[in-house]
Amino acid sequence: MATIGIFDSGSGGLSVFREIRRAMPHERYIYYSDNANCPYGEKSREFITGRAREITRLLISKGAQLIVIACNTATAAAIATLRQEFDIPFVGMEPAVKPAALGTRSGVIGVLATAGTLKASKYLDTRDRFTEGIKVVEHVGSGFVELVESLDLHSEHTREVVSASLQPLLAQGADTIVLGCTHYPFLLPVMEEVAAGSSAGIRFIDPAPAVARQVSKILQEKGIGPATEGRPDVELLASASADTLQRLFSLICSE
Repeated sequence: MATIGIFDSGSGGLSVFREIRRAMPHERYIYYSDNANCPYGEKSREFITGRAREITRLLISKGAQLIVIACNTATAAAIATLRQEFDIPFVGMEPAVKPAALGTRSGVIGVLATAGTLKASKYLDTRDRFTEGIKVVEHVGSGFVELVESLDLHSEHTREVVSASLQPLLAQGADTIVLGCTHYPFLLPVMEEVAAGSSAGIRFIDPAPAVARQVSKILQEKGIGPATEGRPDVELLASASADTLQRLFSLICSE
């Protein structure tokens, strides 16, 4: 049984944990929500890297053998530094621009992400490498993280907030939309409702399943998993109150 550490600015990284656990149900997981500092989107690279470094030390002290940075903004800001400073595998997040570009029918893809992700060199390099001849429309999912952290996932207010960021992408003809923040998949049912009212056949891409496959591959290469039996063990940690984390965890466990 491998011990896998996962961290995010808040509870959104549970969308990544959900996919990893589906693929590897018998591992030990330690999830850390840095909700005292959420959201990361507008914070400096130096601040995010400092927090990532501290959280990594904590996860390693608790036995983590691999760490998933379940946050696009933190991945862009800190993963290179963490790989230099710690002798442990790291798996990060990257907006799924390549599969979106390959799958679009209209030639227009949308990217919903935080401001930090959209201006990060990692994202910009990926976008420029894989979207020749493709129009890329970008928009910050304004208020999305706050909705998830407050567990306001289905209200009319949620629909209004989601629509305000999604409609500009739809209006420009995007038929494939990349979810560039790990909080956003929890709002996917509302996004699908909004998109259905505007156009047919909109496809949303969540990179979390690809992250789960990469984690499984690394564990196999290291000879430490995945386990084929045993009861999964999940430890939830937070830098502030863990109430939202616990409640969202209960929701995904009931799926």
